[in-house]
Amino acid sequence: MRRFGLTGFPLGHSFSAKYFAGKFRDEAITDCEYVNYPLSDISIVRDLFLKDKSLEGLNVTIPYKKSVIQYIDEIDQEASLIGAVNVIKAYREGNQVRLKGFNTDAYGFAVSLPDDIRKRVGKVLVLGSGGAAAAIIHALSISGFSPLVVSRSGFPGTIAYDRPSPQLISEAVMIVNATPLGMYPDTEGKPEIDYDSLQPEQLLYDLVYNPLTTSFMKEGAARGCRTMNGLKMLENQADRAWEIWNDSSL
Repeated sequence: MRRFGLTGFPLGHSFSAKYFAGKFRDEAITDCEYVNYPLSDISIVRDLFLKDKSLEGLNVTIPYKKSVIQYIDEIDQEASLIGAVNVIKAYREGNQVRLKGFNTDAYGFAVSLPDDIRKRVGKVLVLGSGGAAAAIIHALSISGFSPLVVSRSGFPGTIAYDRPSPQLISEAVMIVNATPLGMYPDTEGKPEIDYDSLQPEQLLYDLVYNPLTTSFMKEGAARGCRTMNGLKMLENQADRAWEIWNDSSL
């Protein structure tokens, strides 16, 4: 039996196990299973592969997309540029295992964007500065957008939550919530921005997918904005992860 899975902490919010179980069922893939591996300490991620020789790959989620890099052997070029990994592939030789990291979040996000939004290159506000945000920023940059990061972190080059002007908010083609705010069970949470400055032609894209309609999206819809949740992005990145795990040339 070939085994794949998801690691992060906690994993109660994850859709991956259900998605891959459905994929295996629908495509009559009978020799694979997908398992959740909640880890409170990502430094032991290699032990999962050493203890289970049938484990071939992992998805990586909050909060380990950046910190996992120091515990694997290699990352591909795009993951290196992004600075975050959400897919690990195992290469085995005898009792030895080499772990390589990839990033499929950027691909998943880029492919999910509506065609008309792709053509409206301009400013995009990215709310958050974690691993998911890093992938979004990369995808936007290579697509010709100008991403501006809004974060509580205070990193150089970021904008504090109380600093985006009404003009900046109104000028953005798209605003992306790349934080966990609003994720189940804290469904009332939302980024603290000036929602009254939103414009009807804007897209509010929330990477959160549980609930399917978040408080962030509701604020945008109430002002006539288009909204998207992160479900399509997750499906895209999961399908790309499956391709990576099964591509012998990678």
